[in-house]
Amino acid sequence: MWIQIVLIVAVVAIGAVFMRRTGADSHLAIRRLLFGAFVLVAIVSILFPQWLTWVANLVGVGRGTDLLLYALVLMFLVFVYTQSRRNAAQQRRLTLLARKLALLQASRPSEQPDESDAGRPEAR
Repeated sequence: MWIQIVLIVAVVAIGAVFMRRTGADSHLAIRRLLFGAFVLVAIVSILFPQWLTWVANLVGVGRGTDLLLYALVLMFLVFVYTQSRRNAAQQRRLTLLARKLALLQASRPSEQPDESDAGRPEAR
């Protein structure tokens, strides 16, 4: 019984942390709804583990643990996909920023360090 309490507290705490507003969330409402549903399903599965087996049998999977594993694999793949897209977008933004900085520095040659300063670490 105590393990159920620990697991429920952990799920609720992690859910509260992930549902905080970060300012950069473009799909915050959808994310909160999906994560809220996840927390609810996790709590029900912790309290009534036989429920997960029942759901697994409904969809044609033998055991609840197998269904849970399949769901986690799918979530992991979605996470990897979204992270790769986010990383690619960030790389594009970084490239544009580097180009703009290079053009800005090229247009102002007087701000570039002298050749005599090249050997000093603070000039770099």
